Amino acid sequence: MKRIIFCDFDGTITVEETFVAVLKKFAPELSAKLIPEMYAQRLTLREGVREILQSIPSSSYAEILEFTRLQPTRPGFLELLDFLDFQGVPLVVVSGGLRGMVEIVLGGTQQRVRAIHAVDVDTSGTLLKVHSDYEGETELVAKVQVMAEYPADDKIAIGDSLTDLNMGLEASLVFARDRLAEYLKEHQKPYIPWNNFSQIRDYLGKLWKSK
Repeated sequence: MKRIIFCDFDGTITVEETFVAVLKKFAPELSAKLIPEMYAQRLTLREGVREILQSIPSSSYAEILEFTRLQPTRPGFLELLDFLDFQGVPLVVVSGGLRGMVEIVLGGTQQRVRAIHAVDVDTSGTLLKVHSDYEGETELVAKVQVMAEYPADDKIAIGDSLTDLNMGLEASLVFARDRLAEYLKEHQKPYIPWNNFSQIRDYLGKLWKSK
């Protein structure tokens, strides 16, 4: 059986919702107005995130990356990667945030993931300009589009928030915490609760051993 894992970044690999923290820090007024609208699903992620990001000066981009560098990662991530390497199962990072933020936190670890899909930014103008190869109707990074690029019998999702909802609904198995768990309950989609990656490793170890 061919298996693959799709893992969110902000609030999943990182302990905190790093991307939301960046938006609030670098565009506080617009974030205060639009983020609650996105969480309430009255405004699409595509519209809201684009509007906030494209209000931030390009000169702030280096500071955004420096702010991100200090963010701690959730316990057990390296152990999960070790386990997946042993099992021959690839992990793809899919983020609704900025690619540069993902890369700076992962550092050398990014060599151990199959791919990173995230939002790219052009800093050549006065303000940031965003681009995504997987822009969808409601998302800047349509995670289900990304999943379709990787044929597999078993597609597993790991996430924590609204940006992971469609991915979670599409996955054959989903590990959910925080807001994502609440959204999945509303959709009556079963999920496995989790707080650290060691729990995911242990669950998958038992599951795959039984198959």
